[in-house]
Amino acid sequence: MIDVQRLAVLREVARHGSFNRAASALRCTPSAVSQQIAALERALGSPAVERSTRGVTLTRAGRLLVEAADAIAAELADAQRRIDALAARRTSLTVATFASAGRRLLPPALAGFVEDHPEVELTILEAEPEESLPAVREGRADLALAYHFDGPPPARPGDRSGLDWTPLGADPLHVVLRRDHPAAALFRDRPEPPHLAELADERWILGCRKSADQLARHAELAGVELRISCTATDYGFAQALVRAGVGIALIPEIGLSRHPELLSLRPAAPSPRRLLGLALSRRRRGASAVLAEDLAARLTAREQ
Repeated sequence: MIDVQRLAVLREVARHGSFNRAASALRCTPSAVSQQIAALERALGSPAVERSTRGVTLTRAGRLLVEAADAIAAELADAQRRIDALAARRTSLTVATFASAGRRLLPPALAGFVEDHPEVELTILEAEPEESLPAVREGRADLALAYHFDGPPPARPGDRSGLDWTPLGADPLHVVLRRDHPAAALFRDRPEPPHLAELADERWILGCRKSADQLARHAELAGVELRISCTATDYGFAQALVRAGVGIALIPEIGLSRHPELLSLRPAAPSPRRLLGLALSRRRRGASAVLAEDLAARLTAREQ
């Protein structure tokens, strides 16, 4: 079978009339050119060039091959132009989101978005805010669903963050217990929410290290020291451990699994929480920017 790359080398030899000048055009050595032509001739079973001290000339077979090489090169160039044209018309959108928002908040907004924009090349990245916000700032993502805890938001008007931040509301952290847990009946039957001091002797399971930091801070405010049995990286895993009777958990509201075996309660004030929001680049422009603003509007509307 004739190798297309070797045809391209023969085409350059025919154009320049020597192995040396073809090698210079191809940015390789004359020896490499000679080896490619020799391999082509072996595959062909016939000489493609005649070598002499004055250079090289094409044989009849060589001329047929160069004609074929010209046709192939033209077809490939045309295909590349058409692919480039398709790519220019295809609009992409990259959305970064943390996992629990990706499960609970993003899909309902995406359902209508995908229906309205079937031509959009959509990419979803799972990333925590420390990764997703720089991705938007650097242009690797068009929109980020993110969060922060108490304190200033990741971006404010006029700052140097390069981001516009749209708040989506609070995501309170819940204490999650098995329904047959001894404390569950007490808290279920009284109007007051549980205080962390009342749960100081329990084994705690945490769904992520950030919620561990929040729990430690609120426990300090309550004047208690909590026992941590597990710090997981997945809220579903943490709640599975609660169902197994390992302990109780602190889970953000949008991460709750609503399992019938579990009871979730908001702890007494000051109640730990996450503050959710959307991040867009201030330098956004073009079709992807319009699409990012469209999706952001859908997410904002659903949360209001």
